[in-house]
Amino acid sequence: MNVITREIDLGDGRKVTVETGKLAKQADGSVIVRQGNTVLLATVCSSKESNPEADFMPLTVEYQEKYYSNGRFPGGFLKREGKASDYEILTARLIDRALRPLFPKDYHADTFVNVYLLSADKETMPDAYAGFAASCALSVSDVPIEMPIAEVRVARVDGKLMINPTFEQNERADIELVVGATYDNILMVEGEMNEVSEAEMLEAIKFAHDAIKPMCKLQMEMAQEKGVVKREYEPEISDPELQERIHNELYQKIYDTARQGLPKHERADAFAKIEEDFTASLGLTEEELEEKKLLIGRYFHDELRTAVRRLILDEGVRLDQRKTNEIRPIWCEADVLPSVHGSAVFTRGETQSLATCTLGTKLDEQIIDNVLEQGRNNFLLHYNFPPFATGEARPVRGVSRREVGHGNLAHRALKKVLPSIEDNPYTIRVVSDILESNGSSSMASVCGGCLALMDAGVKIKKPVSGIAMGLITDNEKYAVLSDILGDEDHLGDMDFKVCGTPDGITACQMDIKVDGLSYEILAKALQQAKEGRAHILGIMLQTIDKPREDYKPFVPRMMKFTIAKDYIGAVIGPGGKVIQDIQATTNTVVTIDETDGVGVVSISAVNKADMDAAYERIKGIVAEPELNEVYKGKVKSVVEFGAFVEILPGKEGLLHVSEMDWKRIEDPHDFIKEGEEIEVKLIDIDKKNNKLKLSRKVLVPKPEGYVERPPRPEGPRGPRQGGNGGPRGPRNNGGNGGNGFRPHNNRPSNSEAQ
Repeated sequence: MNVITREIDLGDGRKVTVETGKLAKQADGSVIVRQGNTVLLATVCSSKESNPEADFMPLTVEYQEKYYSNGRFPGGFLKREGKASDYEILTARLIDRALRPLFPKDYHADTFVNVYLLSADKETMPDAYAGFAASCALSVSDVPIEMPIAEVRVARVDGKLMINPTFEQNERADIELVVGATYDNILMVEGEMNEVSEAEMLEAIKFAHDAIKPMCKLQMEMAQEKGVVKREYEPEISDPELQERIHNELYQKIYDTARQGLPKHERADAFAKIEEDFTASLGLTEEELEEKKLLIGRYFHDELRTAVRRLILDEGVRLDQRKTNEIRPIWCEADVLPSVHGSAVFTRGETQSLATCTLGTKLDEQIIDNVLEQGRNNFLLHYNFPPFATGEARPVRGVSRREVGHGNLAHRALKKVLPSIEDNPYTIRVVSDILESNGSSSMASVCGGCLALMDAGVKIKKPVSGIAMGLITDNEKYAVLSDILGDEDHLGDMDFKVCGTPDGITACQMDIKVDGLSYEILAKALQQAKEGRAHILGIMLQTIDKPREDYKPFVPRMMKFTIAKDYIGAVIGPGGKVIQDIQATTNTVVTIDETDGVGVVSISAVNKADMDAAYERIKGIVAEPELNEVYKGKVKSVVEFGAFVEILPGKEGLLHVSEMDWKRIEDPHDFIKEGEEIEVKLIDIDKKNNKLKLSRKVLVPKPEGYVERPPRPEGPRGPRQGGNGGPRGPRNNGGNGGNGFRPHNNRPSNSEAQ
């Protein structure tokens, strides 16, 4: 068994170990990557038979976290790992986007990369090592790649940049980026930030690249030690004569058509007509046409790519006649759907997003039950891309990985400006339905989502806009393009999406398709993106410039407040009796969570009056009686020596017969009735015995000429326990003497409440 092991230091004492030759040896390449107690297995298998007629790289990447890695059982009925979670899909996309550029352009064999999390700890974020593990597996295999890559997460915590932070550190970071790169070039960037500057973002990318270089070097050394020889494969079929003819006959036609500035579908039809006319001119039989069809399409696409790029670099003319820094026409509209909590349409050129915002209660929160992350999420953003958005006639088949990825980018951009949980008690769901698309639909989702949030009355901290930047370069000249079209993304060298407020970047996503992209070009792209974002935001704010003052009438009313931890049981009541009664009598939904040593109470209702009624009930339960405060209480019972009055929910005090009125009361039953509401003043609190003493007479004027009666002398048996002048003390009511105070109803303990 030829086991090869290499180790690399992340720079802070943490060691990452890469091992090959021990596990999964029948795969074309396999490695184990360890950091602490985290263990990842990465494998690659590529078909020995290449498809020379394919025009793309058939690469499939899967990332899966095994529940046993953290000593847990999967949820659900089957109790086994099922379809990939959104988190696993997003991680697989990060790996795929960095690996795809590594393969030779003419390599078209079915290739599968699988990365499994086999062991996990509470500190290490495994997705930061998944791309590195996948590249290591490719490096020690015979699958042809041009160079290795590595991925790292870079975070800025307390002003300091660090590589692959822990979960806890990442929560405190104001910059968090995943960067994929070769030894020489950045390939992929994705992350979120707390309104940082363009310079700070570039600094983080450079810091990540410095950490990636030794990881790439390690892979080269392992491949050399193993003696890896990359396999030979059947290259693409070619026809140089046909290729030359297409160039000579069609290039100028394509170039002239491209510079006409036609709309998307008219332009596509014009290009298709050029290709169809040329194909017809060849006079091929059906069999010959079937043989040449793929090559004609490939060579025509090459000429189209060259023509569009030369048009931009030589003349500064784009497919829709815009300047390189010009934004397409924009129109927005808010409050477009009458029964929706918040809605907006954002249209930029031929890309349109219908964005909606729905406000729900705590019961609507998303339950997260991943291998390493459990909890709840109160902000969701879903992106939908139906086929009709591009005029395609095909069915909708579930949510694609692309939709998950685009939705996650928009989610990251907007979550940074949401109000705190105290200011916004709602669970928020934003949905972006793309109604038409010609590039930058994810950025339209950011802009439309921001407008929908403001239309719903969500008090976002600042408005957010987004823009997609492109690049065309021939390694001598370059052009940075603002607000790219779909064709400019497809035919260009970079897709760089940047989102942010007027004060800084909140999220970004970048894929680079060319070697040797300088930081100077990246800096120019970021500056041009900043100017574009400001332009877009200015138009958005003409539609709605701030969140609405109040929610729509049909929005559920919600509020959140905290109570002392000790009162949670009192609000719930024995077996939930109290909280259920509050909900039933006020037509509300009430939930209580213990967070950071306090009880967080959420109340939701269909109207404000019901919400306020539930709030008063709960505040009454948790309120503490205050000395000398006047209360409007309800008489709960009348006894020989006075009456017991409830001044707060569950809190009763004794209104002694001597405190009922200035005049002498012989029988309390003749003066006060059970169920009557009266005003009383709290005149004494016996904290030792948990008793309250009330008075009514101090609230009414003293009769003119009133003379205080002298106190009775004490007899040999001590003072009587009866009422004023009674022949004997009253019977013992629950252990309370006549001059004692009835204890208020004690709240149940937490164990009783639950």
